[in-house]
Amino acid sequence: MILVYIEHSEGQIKKSSLEALTFAYKMAKSKSMSVHGFYIGDAVLSDEPGHYGATSVFQYKSNSYFDSNQIVQLIQNALLKTGANYLVLGNTSLGKTISGQIAHRLNYGLISGVTGIAGDHQNRFLFKKNVFSGKASAFYSFNENKGVIAIMPKSINAEKSGSDPAPIHVLELEEPSSKIKLIERNLIKGKTPLTEAEIVVSAGRGMKDPANWGMIEELADLLHAATACSRPVADIGWRPHHEHVGQTGIAIRPNVYIAIGISGAIQHLAGVNNSRKIIVINKDPESPFFKAADYGVCGDLFEVVPKLNEAIKQYKAAK
Repeated sequence: MILVYIEHSEGQIKKSSLEALTFAYKMAKSKSMSVHGFYIGDAVLSDEPGHYGATSVFQYKSNSYFDSNQIVQLIQNALLKTGANYLVLGNTSLGKTISGQIAHRLNYGLISGVTGIAGDHQNRFLFKKNVFSGKASAFYSFNENKGVIAIMPKSINAEKSGSDPAPIHVLELEEPSSKIKLIERNLIKGKTPLTEAEIVVSAGRGMKDPANWGMIEELADLLHAATACSRPVADIGWRPHHEHVGQTGIAIRPNVYIAIGISGAIQHLAGVNNSRKIIVINKDPESPFFKAADYGVCGDLFEVVPKLNEAIKQYKAAK
């Protein structure tokens, strides 16, 4: 049995969890196993997990806010109560925080950053993941037929595999305690999370001043894209840290990544080199980012970006 932890925001299932359900369904199909979802909260889910391969969904009903340690306890108890052999979840910020703890508590193996299934090895699942900052692939299996698998966001296409809804069963679990006292929550609303964005517009120190960021936000709005930045920009306070992409920030895999005024150091590339298409705008012809780019514009961003914005507006107006 495979249990998939479903992350959601007020009932809106995160795309990474739909991808995890799809991945689990493919796992289950090859071994005649069943897939079951598990989520925390009293909200009604926006998407139907049954359409993505779940046989049923277990719900822990509560209107409380739980920190990561409490979520670990709830998932651990759900695994024990349902008797699931495998836990599948997204390798999101939360997934990275809790997956290792759950594996340790249950003495399960852990494979994180999984990008696919590559058959089996000695009658055990063989999982694929990227190594060396995406320059190579490696294959892993568990010593036993149980473990925690964290799926790299946007590495699996979320695909519908059925039309029947999955029945929801309320799971009675002991409410976990916490030493953390919640004082305030500030949620960012109305924006697509970076890890789920199809298009990302990112900028670096080439912008020269935070006051110049208006053209970047305008381009992002025109393309219905998310905004991001390089680490130096976040470190000096020009942009919020949750927009920092790279090896020490958020790793993303959008369909299109537009890098403006970013040199393309290896640390930055490590977080974006799995993008399907990379477009670079930089006035330095020796910028290392051009070597990784699918398309490049060598020019002054303060001339190129406003013209690009104007061209997009004209194209939209003519449609």
